Amino acid sequence: MSEDLRIEPADRDDPDLRQLVTDHLADMVATTPDPASRHALDHDDLFGPAVAVWVARLDGRVAGCGALAELTPDSGELKAMRTTVEARGHGVGTAVLRHLLDEARGRGYRAVHLETGAQDFFAPARRLYEAHGFVATGPFGTYVEDPASVFMRLDLAL
Repeated sequence: MSEDLRIEPADRDDPDLRQLVTDHLADMVATTPDPASRHALDHDDLFGPAVAVWVARLDGRVAGCGALAELTPDSGELKAMRTTVEARGHGVGTAVLRHLLDEARGRGYRAVHLETGAQDFFAPARRLYEAHGFVATGPFGTYVEDPASVFMRLDLAL
């Protein structure tokens, strides 16, 4: 793969992005059998009024996505972090995460939170977040303690 990676605002009608979200939801069902422990947004909720979505394109093709939801005027939540199978290992997840963190800083957020799975399937995601300074914390927002979830937070230096 070449290094032509672009991150841009997502188009809710993009069929490739819709497929990526569908694949993401299917993985969430497969890895987290209890529906109460699944916190991935479906396509409609992902494009709700409090969520901003970006798509990563590698050589013009959808390679990943990520979203930032406002929790409070000074904090946000990462949502829908996903990379296509073909793009894994090419820095797409890191680029999307950095973009989302830059956006959060630009909004004046003092902290960014996230919820991810506790299962082995999510270990690469947890390592990515830890490498960027996220630390484990308790539930935030409307989340409750759940053995299937890992809650993380990054305090942003503005």
